[in-house]
Amino acid sequence: MRNIFFLLMGILLLGNAVQAQFKENPILNLENEDKPLLNWGYFLGFNKYDFKFDYKDDIGSDILVNTTFGFNVGLIGELRINEFLDVRFEPGLLYTQRDLGFPGFSDASEAIREVRSTYINFPLLLKVSARRFGNWKPYITGGVYASQNLGSNEDSLDDNSSGTFRMKKSVYGYELGFGIDFYLEYFKFSPSIRGVFALSDELVPDNDPNSPWTGNIDALRTRGIFINLTFE
Repeated sequence: MRNIFFLLMGILLLGNAVQAQFKENPILNLENEDKPLLNWGYFLGFNKYDFKFDYKDDIGSDILVNTTFGFNVGLIGELRINEFLDVRFEPGLLYTQRDLGFPGFSDASEAIREVRSTYINFPLLLKVSARRFGNWKPYITGGVYASQNLGSNEDSLDDNSSGTFRMKKSVYGYELGFGIDFYLEYFKFSPSIRGVFALSDELVPDNDPNSPWTGNIDALRTRGIFINLTFE
């Protein structure tokens, strides 16, 4: 809680500095910030991961997902193409937890499965920016990513009958988002919101094809929202 408090205080202080950038005729900060071919930075943020289930049969009761907030941290490498286009590589570490509630069980120990995931994420993104307005510049971004789930138990011989919900190690998908670059006195600050959509099926089915946990799941894919705070 103390770390969250200090992070929120930092965001509020940055917000006051950002507000000053919307004045009609601000003093231009970091005028040459976007001119180098290569640019570097880092990001911190929050995530909220969910699952999208595809079922084999419609049995009228879906698996429930209780989502929680996780955190993101990573580095940024940016290759400038022109005034409006940049290619970005943003490797990061993402932690999240999702709790699954399976219908048809009276015993909570059988109905609830806790899924903790730590992803090493490797996104390759295209950033499309508008023209700079004073000390701020809006942009949209999108691209593909590949991830390795360090919390995966894909190779485990245990399955849900032993209390283990298994997921695959490798995941790939795409990201879409938007944000604003704020040119402050000493650095560029960029808050952004991203949507994350996995294309690969992450489920490792139980050993029993008629498993009450995974027998009716055709595919399981991650969906998520990121809120990133970037410093360059």
